[in-house]
Amino acid sequence: MLLHILFMIGITVEAMSAALVAGRREMDWLGVCVIACVTALGGGTLRDVLLGRHPLTWIEHPGYLALVLGAAAVTMLLAPMMKRLRSAFLALDALGLAVFTVIGCNIAKELQLHWLIILVSGVITGAFGGVLRDVLCNQIPLLFRKELYASVSLLVGAIYMTAPHLGIAHDAGMVAAMAIGFSVRMLAIRYHWEMPKFVYKEDWE
Repeated sequence: MLLHILFMIGITVEAMSAALVAGRREMDWLGVCVIACVTALGGGTLRDVLLGRHPLTWIEHPGYLALVLGAAAVTMLLAPMMKRLRSAFLALDALGLAVFTVIGCNIAKELQLHWLIILVSGVITGAFGGVLRDVLCNQIPLLFRKELYASVSLLVGAIYMTAPHLGIAHDAGMVAAMAIGFSVRMLAIRYHWEMPKFVYKEDWE
């Protein structure tokens, strides 16, 4: 139940933040709604397609799609006020990353897949909605930049999967994974923690 509530909050926040990105790109209302849906539901959709899991989550639960569209519409109406909520958006986005990762891992785990596929499913669910958003908005995806984002998702998935082997109950392990992932992401934002960059320059002359 808690995971479901957090999921609803997560897709709402992702939809609203995506709508703001679309607004900066001066998209019309249809473009804003598409970007919001792709961001909030795209990671889970990509996961389900790759795993052959049908029906897709938002097709099985149309209410998720309605919630995302409603969040996008509210954002368009209240856009001038959104700047004041930047800190809240960052915190909720960090929470969403952790929640989506656990959900993705849990779904793949229920399908009894290899541990590596479970981990990848968590990262896809947690981070690839943002990748699709950035690609459609002609930006370098956050996942491929130096910020700690996908690495946080990997950490959450690893903790979630390791917890049962340490004798930790499922729910406790799930909460611990999300709490640690959320904390690391927030600390990374606060202290500008970054992944090392690969820079290759060569003089061909």
